[in-house]
Amino acid sequence: MIDPLTARVERKGPIAPRSALAKLGAALLIALPLVLTIDVVSASVALLLEIPLLVLAGLRAREFWLRTAVLWIAAPLSAVTIALYGATSGTVHFEWLVMRVSDGSLALAAATAVRVLAIGLPAVVLFVTVDPTDLADDLAQRLRLPARFVVGALAGMRMLGLLADDWRALALARRARGVADEGRVRRAFGMAFALFVLAIRRGSSLATAMEARGFGGRGTRSWARPSRWDRGDTALVLVAAVIPVVAIGVAVLTGAWNFILGPTA
Repeated sequence: MIDPLTARVERKGPIAPRSALAKLGAALLIALPLVLTIDVVSASVALLLEIPLLVLAGLRAREFWLRTAVLWIAAPLSAVTIALYGATSGTVHFEWLVMRVSDGSLALAAATAVRVLAIGLPAVVLFVTVDPTDLADDLAQRLRLPARFVVGALAGMRMLGLLADDWRALALARRARGVADEGRVRRAFGMAFALFVLAIRRGSSLATAMEARGFGGRGTRSWARPSRWDRGDTALVLVAAVIPVVAIGVAVLTGAWNFILGPTA
């Protein structure tokens, strides 16, 4: 459901109203430690521990599967590639030209597939629930990033949605003039250039309007919505920090730890 006053998607769930900075921090805390190892144990444990976060994020089932579809496609494809061309060790089950499937490549393929899901799912789900305006407020007010840069980036992100409408309008205009029936590649390049020029003009107009309204002032800036951080945000970050610690701890205890920068990677 979209709030007509703020254009914000209202979602249900304990994680949905959390701070944008807390969500991004949680995604980073989960992903960065898992990048250091490539083993099926740590990735599987992390994926299991992430399920409550994914459920409580507030995404509906259809939205969840649509948003994460690329991960469900990329994970098995990467597994197949690693299985065919990965490092060979143990018994070789299949060999043809440069393709060789062995025990080692199959184990590495399984670890790669689960690792893609363990790192990608929380990042995608948590980022989807982040409102750009909330993120800009947190970056400027909490991380103390330059307000001029943050507000300009936010304005640019808000303009991205207009590109699809501009592309559609350009296509209809060219078709009305009878120049859209032949040469699809040439037409695409022409429309891309026209869209680029239109984006520059709109950006210049937007920058002038923002300067006229005082967005580029050098004084202390006020904010319409103060950035808030409560116990729920702290709890989300702590839970996100515990997930990779437990996953890596289990991998080390079971002997499955495989440091990617080490000699066994």
